[in-house]
Amino acid sequence: MSGRKETAPLRKNQIIPLEITGMTAEGQGVGRFCGLAVFTAQAVPGDVLEVRIVKVLKTLAYAIIERIVTPSPDRIKPECRGAFPQCGGCTMQHITYEAECRIKAQIVSDAFTRIGRLTPKTLLPIFGAEEPLRYRNKAQYPCGRHPKTGKPCFGFYAPRSHRLIPVTDCLLQPVRFGEILRRCELLLDTADYRLIAPYDETNGSGILRHLYLRQGYHSGEIMVCFVTAKDTPEIAACLQSLGQQLAGEFPEICSVMLNCNPRNTNVILGEKTRCLAGKERIADTLCGVPVSLSPQSFYQVNTAQAERLFAEARRLADPQKHELLLDLYCGAGAIGLSMADAAGKVIGVEIVPQAIEDAKQNAVCAGITNAEFYCGDAGQIAEKFAAEGTRPDIIVLDPPRKGCDAKTLDSCLQMAPARIVMISCNPATAARDAAYLCGKGYSLDVLRPADFFPRTGHVECVVLLTRND
Repeated sequence: MSGRKETAPLRKNQIIPLEITGMTAEGQGVGRFCGLAVFTAQAVPGDVLEVRIVKVLKTLAYAIIERIVTPSPDRIKPECRGAFPQCGGCTMQHITYEAECRIKAQIVSDAFTRIGRLTPKTLLPIFGAEEPLRYRNKAQYPCGRHPKTGKPCFGFYAPRSHRLIPVTDCLLQPVRFGEILRRCELLLDTADYRLIAPYDETNGSGILRHLYLRQGYHSGEIMVCFVTAKDTPEIAACLQSLGQQLAGEFPEICSVMLNCNPRNTNVILGEKTRCLAGKERIADTLCGVPVSLSPQSFYQVNTAQAERLFAEARRLADPQKHELLLDLYCGAGAIGLSMADAAGKVIGVEIVPQAIEDAKQNAVCAGITNAEFYCGDAGQIAEKFAAEGTRPDIIVLDPPRKGCDAKTLDSCLQMAPARIVMISCNPATAARDAAYLCGKGYSLDVLRPADFFPRTGHVECVVLLTRND
């Protein structure tokens, strides 16, 4: 169907037949018509469709589904009945999880083949999540007014907007989060809590901007953090009362925090946080290492998958008692600390001061004495180590989505470790950085995709690079 000849160019509102042959990381189906790639939201590879063209560019077009002629065998009815696809968080609710894993594995493989022009000696299968729903240990819900009732509500912003989509139970969040959310909405609609009305960013009125929930995966402890536009004694007292009432009804809540963010910004948390009731931090464990969590703490949101991925990274790194392991972009130190018992020494580097303090505290709580942590830019500190002649046997890289900068990669090359293990949340930048290292003396030994965020478009990978002796 998609290969038929068409003399006229595509135009807006034209309805065309389209067979979907692929899928993007953003969850859009892709087919070809008249030599153009046509991207279609909520389409599934294997679908035969009639689509309406909504935008035409020089080499591609965008469309929406007009009619499903023949559904793909991988198409399913979304489990989310309320917010999908409006909230934009889940882009793969409408396909089987097995197909999702295949698509994500292909995205990783294609990135290394096409961007990095690399073929790993060993390409391991993707490890999907044992539980693709209810896996998140953190949620930040904007507070606003329900578009129909005008009552206080929580939800998520629609993609590329600040239009609030009310959500009372997200299937990626723990069931308890939804229960707390719904109870909080009811309480906010009573006279007792009118002082902390939902914040309106269009005119700056109101107080409560976000409800931030965090839960220890193993401990079960829950932190409630109210993010407000102002902080006065009256507001704090009102929120303290609300938090204590929630804690009385949900015994897992052991920490009630107030974070004030008065700025007109998309950043959720402000600079000042204080405890209103209970503990300032909640406890959990990751890979057997105790962790202590504040609202600002960096922590993997899918604990179960993080433990599996870190175990795989440890297997690939294969640290020995005589070896030095350098953990760049270490966050709160979880990866390095999970390998500390096997290594001679671990050095962690992270630019976020709070994360370094958390890493040091986590090491103390775990009784780990062979780990040191430095706060600073990964590239600058790696450059300093290289200049000083520091020679790690293993370097672990866990960069942000933009990947490693040239200074970091060049410093890694100068330190010349036997093994580099890279964990990445962006296969494209991982492929780019791996290609740079492979062009200067390393080989791509192992590549393994990993699904940290089921039902979304995100996919991770772990890579082992070894020095060519």
